[in-house]
Amino acid sequence: MENTRVLFQTLARRFGMLDKNCCSVGGMDISLVHSHILYEIDQLEKPSMQQVAERLGIDITTFSRQIQNLIKMDLVRKTTHAEDRRVYLLSLTTQGKYVATCIDAEMNQYLEEVFSHMNEFERDTVIRSITLLNEAMAKSSVCCKPFG
Repeated sequence: MENTRVLFQTLARRFGMLDKNCCSVGGMDISLVHSHILYEIDQLEKPSMQQVAERLGIDITTFSRQIQNLIKMDLVRKTTHAEDRRVYLLSLTTQGKYVATCIDAEMNQYLEEVFSHMNEFERDTVIRSITLLNEAMAKSSVCCKPFG
């Protein structure tokens, strides 16, 4: 059997996970972490900073710096929670929604092109396998934690 680490290293490289920027929208370079943050904010209804940071597995200090960058880029808005002034809620600006939508369309087009090189059975097998891997990773006691 092939070395599984080699498979994941190659997959990460081909999927662009090591690239500084994942995409460019309207002349604006968007980093991979910013892309993930925009995606999560877009998926959730006015999430708190803590919710998004936890969902992405990013410590709150690092996450806060990333949010400040996205606010400066006019992609994210941060507002104080009405009932708890210590909690900040995140939402996308109009520009942020546009960027998130463009990235989503670009990723879907990319995946569609990749899957076009497979037949229906192969596509279904890959999707089922990724689903199983995600479920196993969710149950793992070591997954998604820093090595140390």
